Amino acid sequence: MQRRSRSLLCLLALLLLAPPTGAPLAASTTSTGSEVELDRLKSAVNQQVRDALQVSRELGVHIVEVHSGREVYSYRGETPRIAASNTKLATSAAALNRLGPGFFFETPVKLRGETRDGVLFGDLGVVGGGDPNISGRHYLGDPFGAFREWAAALRARGVRQIAGEIVLASGFFDKQYVHPDWPENQLDRWYEAPVAALSFNDNCVLVEVRPTGGEQAEVVLTPQLPLFRVGGQVDITGRSREQSVRIGRRTDVRDLRMLRTYNVYGRIYQRSAPVDKWVTVHDPIAYFGAALVRGLQEEGIVVHGKVVEANRLEGADWRPLLVHRSDLLTTLDVVNKRSQNFYSESVIKLLGARHCGEGSWPAGTRAVGEFLDAAGVDRGWSLADGSGMSRGNRFAPRQLTQVLRYMFRHRWGAEFVRTLPYSGEAGLSWHDRLDEAPYGGNVLAKTGTLNGVSTLSGFAKGRSGTLYAFSILCNRTTANWRAKRAQDSILRALIDHG
Repeated sequence: MQRRSRSLLCLLALLLLAPPTGAPLAASTTSTGSEVELDRLKSAVNQQVRDALQVSRELGVHIVEVHSGREVYSYRGETPRIAASNTKLATSAAALNRLGPGFFFETPVKLRGETRDGVLFGDLGVVGGGDPNISGRHYLGDPFGAFREWAAALRARGVRQIAGEIVLASGFFDKQYVHPDWPENQLDRWYEAPVAALSFNDNCVLVEVRPTGGEQAEVVLTPQLPLFRVGGQVDITGRSREQSVRIGRRTDVRDLRMLRTYNVYGRIYQRSAPVDKWVTVHDPIAYFGAALVRGLQEEGIVVHGKVVEANRLEGADWRPLLVHRSDLLTTLDVVNKRSQNFYSESVIKLLGARHCGEGSWPAGTRAVGEFLDAAGVDRGWSLADGSGMSRGNRFAPRQLTQVLRYMFRHRWGAEFVRTLPYSGEAGLSWHDRLDEAPYGGNVLAKTGTLNGVSTLSGFAKGRSGTLYAFSILCNRTTANWRAKRAQDSILRALIDHG
């Protein structure tokens, strides 16, 4: 608790270094001191960069003072590298700039028909708005939490049964649920979840394998829906070293039954804790519909009709029941602190829909690109998706420090900075990195990881109180864990001598 308190104090101190909202960029407001001190800083950082070159064959580093804009250090800072999840910095910055911190995702729920004796002789309609937050994440782990609120609204209207259909209007986003650049052999992994205008539970199912007293393990899906089935089996073994459990889903077939089958194989030790894995769904709209029906049924609302998908709700006879809302800042917390790809991709498709008239990856990347141009970010970057899962996302370190510096001085800069994880923050990827004094809480940065790629960009406060924006992009790494150590060493040198 003491370390966490120190970290929070350091975080607040970092935020207080920001100039007043709307203040113009000064030619020089803070500095590292004399040229001798600057040379010492460059020398210390350069030593760590030389060491980092032993673990990253394609390295780029750029460091600037946030308030003055003075370049402190650059090693191939102009060369574009694969950015991985540092791409989320551009996506979240564009979202805050274009939408503002008061923006809410909206999912209207509507009715049509008459209600008599507790029966709605008509339909329930849901209009997708791209909200990624309809899940157990925000309802204490209850995946049906949002739908329970919808059921309460129906009961308040006297509805106990729906005789007609559940109509899901999903035309706000396009039907390309999975980005073509994403590795096909990882499409069942949570970080490649499909992206649609109506999504539920991060478009994943939790598959849990539990040892039993018998010969075979129990397999539990959460949520449990008739849409899915389990294939294969896991045997019980009395030897812990024999444990090997494989969980997944076929993604390379056209058979809908196989696409909805969660396969489990192997052995589990009889005294083992449960083994679980989040696995993607094939059809997010069908998943949303099946979950909605189940959630309503659990609250006593019986649905007699089918679930149907439409581009929009046709006709003028729909009347509002409620509007489900989720705020942008909570979403961006998940994007940057949790590095949740699905959330980031939902945001970039939202930007495409609202600002380019099409909820697609091409439109979304165009919207982010227009923001980068308006922010004065140097040309030469390339953007393929919103999360960095595609290796087509390439930024030079200097371009990322330009984004960071622009957003720090933005009128919503404090909101942007607070979405970044800080060094030593419990429960996140930073919890065991730079968590000791004087580094704990003095770095706020976004991590990024792909095979052979480790990236880190954000803000760091030196011992002198000077605030820096930095970007360290390690490509073609010998091992990502070594690259992370090298990044931390560079930041220690920056903080110690800055």
